[in-house]
Amino acid sequence: MPRSTPARTLRRTGALATAAFAAFAAVVAGAGPATAHTEVEAPGARALGQNVALAFTAASESDSAGISKLEVILPEGMAPRDITYQEGPEGWKFAATSRGYTVSGPKLAVGEDAEYVVTARQLPDVPALHFKTLQTYSDGQVDRWIELEEEKGGEAHGHSHPAPRLELEPAAPGAKPVDPVPVQPSTPTPAPASSGPATAGAAGGPPAEAAEAAEAAEAPTEDGGGMPVAAAAGIAAAVLALGGGAWWFRTRRGGAA
Repeated sequence: MPRSTPARTLRRTGALATAAFAAFAAVVAGAGPATAHTEVEAPGARALGQNVALAFTAASESDSAGISKLEVILPEGMAPRDITYQEGPEGWKFAATSRGYTVSGPKLAVGEDAEYVVTARQLPDVPALHFKTLQTYSDGQVDRWIELEEEKGGEAHGHSHPAPRLELEPAAPGAKPVDPVPVQPSTPTPAPASSGPATAGAAGGPPAEAAEAAEAAEAPTEDGGGMPVAAAAGIAAAVLALGGGAWWFRTRRGGAA
């Protein structure tokens, strides 16, 4: 039986080392997708689907702090007003933002994952959706799960931070986009009252100032002595009547004589 030479031994050792390294690389590559620490699920979700429940899970990676806030940037075709909060960690609240929404509240226990559910009024007509997520811990640390698969050539590496991805089935036959949620208009502010000159009345009459002037012109005025004109005219008429009466009486007496 031939004895093994040192060269043959080295070659055999190298082959074993290569095989071991390849196996290790395969294990690491297979573990890559599992390191996507934020996920979204919606079984059977279809493009243009309505009232779809989206379940999110954000895994905790800190050994000293708990998750206290999740901010989601909605993909194109979805608006914050189309999202309704369903349930989440106790004490957490939902708030819409200019680009998506936040779910936050009392910090969770160290190592506890954050899970919550929202309902989408309608999903866009696309093959897949990416929900970029900023995960904040109670100590201020932020994990940014915002990378898209196309930015990494379709591969998920152990050190990457891929955004939660939701695959959608094709839209159902006859499915159409629904009308957008109308934005409630703000209450108009009443116009301030005009401080300019008064305008004519509804019937085309004179302005208030002109009406007042007309009333003043029609009202009785006082003469220089302070006696109203109407009173003076009455006295004059009485004097004339008395004078005429006296003249008529004297004429009658003279005729009789």
